[in-house]
Amino acid sequence: MKENNYINTAIRVIKTEADAVMSLTEQISPDFENLCESILDTKGKLILMGIGKSGHIAQKISATLSSTGTSSFFIHPTEAAHGDLGMISKNDSILILSNSGETKEIIEIMPSLKRSTPNIFTLTNNNKSTIAKAGKINLTINADEEACSLDLAPTSSTTIALVFGDALAIALLDARGFSKDDFARSHPAGQLGKKLTTLVKDLAVMDKKVPLVDHNTSLKDALIEITEKKLGVTLVADNRKVVGIFTDGDLRRCLNNELELNKTLIKDVMTSDFKGIESDALAIDAAEIMEKNKIFSLVVHSSASENGSSGIITMHQLLEAGIV
Repeated sequence: MKENNYINTAIRVIKTEADAVMSLTEQISPDFENLCESILDTKGKLILMGIGKSGHIAQKISATLSSTGTSSFFIHPTEAAHGDLGMISKNDSILILSNSGETKEIIEIMPSLKRSTPNIFTLTNNNKSTIAKAGKINLTINADEEACSLDLAPTSSTTIALVFGDALAIALLDARGFSKDDFARSHPAGQLGKKLTTLVKDLAVMDKKVPLVDHNTSLKDALIEITEKKLGVTLVADNRKVVGIFTDGDLRRCLNNELELNKTLIKDVMTSDFKGIESDALAIDAAEIMEKNKIFSLVVHSSASENGSSGIITMHQLLEAGIV
């Protein structure tokens, strides 16, 4: 019996599909631009349709489109023939995925689809196929070979269709000027939603709870403030304006230099070149600043409408909230 080499098979499949994806860059024709413009001009929704593996890919593309600013949903062709055609309006557009372009279930309902909306677009591997000819715009993409050793199971062909869908969704996202805030509105739940909706002020310690000492405070009294507020840091202010921060790193330097706690003023040992962030910024942005600068806390600046108070946000708070 021939011994299977699973790793070699896996590598061959990955390389075959990678080659297919790279070849897709040479298959994006001017009709892609026409498709994007037509979708942007669509006053209703973009409906995706396909059978079998193409149907699964169409569902994923539809989901990606919906989450990136293009209202979309999937209709199964068989269900369309049994009543779901009623979901389609004249203002909608339809994008049909069919690798062969000869999918019987779609061809059978094509006259009904055309009566529902004139905006029918197709994605096939054969521009002379029945479905391709029925489309207002037809895009053709081909995989030279399937990754299946029998060259039968849809593998490379479905991969490039999926990548095409991502390319379409992001091209439309860029054209719409879709922002992080827009993305957050359609992803309110889960880890992703939390990262896109949690603001610095939702986590930061602000106002009276924040450790704060005057710049003429002794190092000893500053350490008492740090201990009482339990954040491991303190802000340093001059006439209510934050001029520095004192962290555990600063404390280690003081101890190494054997400075006297009672005689040393906090303004002489604080970090005056500190990093800060606005209170209405995203918490994930605070995490990025900390990671980039290899620090564990940021000074938080609030707006005038929030009394212009200052605060602190720490990496521990971000970790505890599941932001990082």
